[in-house]
Amino acid sequence: MSRLENLTVLGAGVLGGQIAWHSAFNGKTVVVYDIAQDAIERCRTAHDQYADIYLSELGASQVDISAARNRLRFTTDLAEAVAHADLVIEAVPEIPEVKSAVYQEMAGLLSPDILIATNSSTFLPSDFASDTGRPEQFCALHFGNGIWAMNFAELMAHPGTSRATLTQVGEFAVEIGMVPIPVLKEQNGYIVNTWFVPLVNAAQTLVTNGIATPEDVDRTFMIGGRAVGPLGMLDMVGMKTAYDVLVFWGRESSDAQMSANADYIKEHFLDKGLLGVRTGKGYYEYPDPAYARPGFLDAPHISAVADIVSLMLPE
Repeated sequence: MSRLENLTVLGAGVLGGQIAWHSAFNGKTVVVYDIAQDAIERCRTAHDQYADIYLSELGASQVDISAARNRLRFTTDLAEAVAHADLVIEAVPEIPEVKSAVYQEMAGLLSPDILIATNSSTFLPSDFASDTGRPEQFCALHFGNGIWAMNFAELMAHPGTSRATLTQVGEFAVEIGMVPIPVLKEQNGYIVNTWFVPLVNAAQTLVTNGIATPEDVDRTFMIGGRAVGPLGMLDMVGMKTAYDVLVFWGRESSDAQMSANADYIKEHFLDKGLLGVRTGKGYYEYPDPAYARPGFLDAPHISAVADIVSLMLPE
């Protein structure tokens, strides 16, 4: 066994909340930390939704759900959050300065043997290793959204990560039902986001530039048998995370289109308080998104052609 029984998750957002719930469900004692109380409350609400999913899709019993809830605590006090941790998983916003600040604030609060992992979806562990104050005890462990179904965790070292750290964090992943995916060298975007970010950025470009509706972008992706299209995936990831990633890489790569896509998401979603699945609305409305309804991928009745043409040639 890994010895990593007490987990602290920094950040009560989409993935932070999922990691916390799934780890508690699989027997770990978990503290969820966030700087904002309203984020904690949203996380609690999300956990109610996850409980329903685990009951209906994973065969969980009410006893299992109650046990998971009893293993969870929530706090806005960082010192309290990490006081008894064996492992801290950082899942704060994808903004480098925010991550660095959290690590630096936390460094003096940790006992010597605590391990730290970043759940960053795009940044490298070497970007933050010195901020942790314990680079040999730090690596990346990146989870996929929809952790109960996307049960993989990308494990990535930086040059100073110790073998013992990688071994224990990899064992922890297995203990909570994850398939550890080794990333053999540091790579921005890891494995999944190396292909995912270009996919959703291309999909967003089609919408930003007025080439296609969100529904039709997703239809062209889903007709081949995929359950969710790229814009539905953006709703799942969350518009704030999507925005942060596009802003950073648009600036870093001098990519005007990526920056324009970030501006589109800000104007159409963030400025209206729409964060995707988390708030019940993004490109689609939840819990009953159009892409999941019967008929979304069916050939339409011939009478619908006139409406289709009107999208192309507005009167």
